[in-house]
Amino acid sequence: MTSAAPWLTHYDTGVPATLEPYANRTLLDCLTSLAASRPDANALLFKGTRVSYRELEAQSDAFAVALAALGVSREDRVALLLPNCPQFFVAQFAAWKLGAIVAPLNPIYTEHELEGPIREHGIETIVTLTRFYERVKRLQTKTPLRRIVATNIKHYFPWSLRLLFTIVRETKEGDRISLAAGDHDYATLLTRHRGQRPPAIAVTADDPAVLLMSGGTTGTPKGVLGRHGAYVITGQQVEAWTASILERDGVILLPLPLFHVYANIGVQGLAFAIGNAIALVPNPRDLADVLATIRAVRPTFFNGVPTLYVALLNHPDVQRGKVDFRSIKICFSGAAPLMAETKQRFEALTGGRIVEGYSLTEAMMALVVNPVHNANKLGSVGLPLPDVHVRIFDGEDGTRALESGEVGEICLTAPQLMIRFWNRPDETSSVLRDHVDAHGATRRWLHTGDLGYLDDQGYLFIVDRKKDLVKTSGYQVWPREVEEVLAAHPAVAEVGVTGVPDAVKGEAIWAWVVLRAGQSIDEAALRAFCRERLAPYKVPARVEIRAELPKTMVGKVLRRALREEALRSQARTS
Repeated sequence: MTSAAPWLTHYDTGVPATLEPYANRTLLDCLTSLAASRPDANALLFKGTRVSYRELEAQSDAFAVALAALGVSREDRVALLLPNCPQFFVAQFAAWKLGAIVAPLNPIYTEHELEGPIREHGIETIVTLTRFYERVKRLQTKTPLRRIVATNIKHYFPWSLRLLFTIVRETKEGDRISLAAGDHDYATLLTRHRGQRPPAIAVTADDPAVLLMSGGTTGTPKGVLGRHGAYVITGQQVEAWTASILERDGVILLPLPLFHVYANIGVQGLAFAIGNAIALVPNPRDLADVLATIRAVRPTFFNGVPTLYVALLNHPDVQRGKVDFRSIKICFSGAAPLMAETKQRFEALTGGRIVEGYSLTEAMMALVVNPVHNANKLGSVGLPLPDVHVRIFDGEDGTRALESGEVGEICLTAPQLMIRFWNRPDETSSVLRDHVDAHGATRRWLHTGDLGYLDDQGYLFIVDRKKDLVKTSGYQVWPREVEEVLAAHPAVAEVGVTGVPDAVKGEAIWAWVVLRAGQSIDEAALRAFCRERLAPYKVPARVEIRAELPKTMVGKVLRRALREEALRSQARTS
């Protein structure tokens, strides 16, 4: 077993090789158990408001009754267009209590970006923040949307903050709205059904729970369907990995968006598995709020991406020593490579350990993570957690297992892998494949599309991306999506997009365009065109207008050549 899984001998003391068999348990079961055993303990912390496990159970019961009355039933998709706020959890647990599937969507998506998943996933019900209401209404005639529930961000504010928000910011932020006939107010539904219980519906670990959006390993945005069991399995694995340093009554700070697998599966799974409160930060770019929340809740577990750690280290209050980070015992970093200097500076600041990890949406947080106590090798993303296995297959057809040190495609197997891509059987079969393991057993493996190698101790090193996925500020961006937007401009004839190394973002998006004959436009106008159609992190940092693009013999734009050209340009100016 050790030879097939060399990482096991390098686990921290006390971390088990396996946690199997996993119980038939869901986060619904975890919440019910916590509401019974620790009813008044904090489940959620938000802007000075505390929501207990008892309150979360009761409010999600009431909202489940409301959704059932509106017609939501088993395996219906319920979209959540919400930032990190208590409403997300109430609506999520409510939908699950009806056997429905939760589909979190990115709140900063444009109308164009939201239309695809809502239509393709057959979403008929959405819970949205009031400031996004008009955007959702414009989509209603173009998608299956039938039921809209709107909620104001101030619903869970303490009374003083709520009053200030109402007077100063509500109209400016777009939260003061009038609902159209047939649409519903979140607060009214909760009040109407307070104290009621939804019908008892059996929900198991194998039932579908969530549709998370991902660029996937195949290049086009798609829905990744995950099981209920993925949450609990991931929670148990992370708990086992961090047990030596975790505090049972601690606070997990969550400045990462809940539409992302990192927060949705990883943080929720751990928090409800061990009964830690989650402190919610709606906007991680609001550093003042992040720091205010740290001061207020004194978190023990911090989750971030490299850009957030860098931003915090560079904040004037932090540099002047006006923020006390000493409550933080452990930090996780993911979604992009973590610089060694950033790790060292943040550890010196907090006194806690920061460990880098690696996973994918399709893996449902089957993690590779650096040890909490043992060696963290420079450039490595760590070791597979209990019951997560990594194998490197050849990068051509993905059938031949490689030896340690050989570079190939990184493949993962674990009990929580995704069920499938939504309505995309061909793409599912291309990334989920059965292989025989070292013991002769057949396992289902996820082919990640990332290139890397395992050293002889089982540490994983990522070398490059098999495809062209760009990771900027912790977000995934596929060049094709940006190319299609630029290509839609009437002045553009050809376009190429790729990621270029960036000290702050990890990668920045650069674009090169060839204009149509007789057309004229500048970089600023093309970037403005993108801003109208793409989320801010997808907008190219640079757009270069040129006479021609490098191409293959069959006319395909060579993104690799563009990237190499950009690297040479960076080298000349550095």
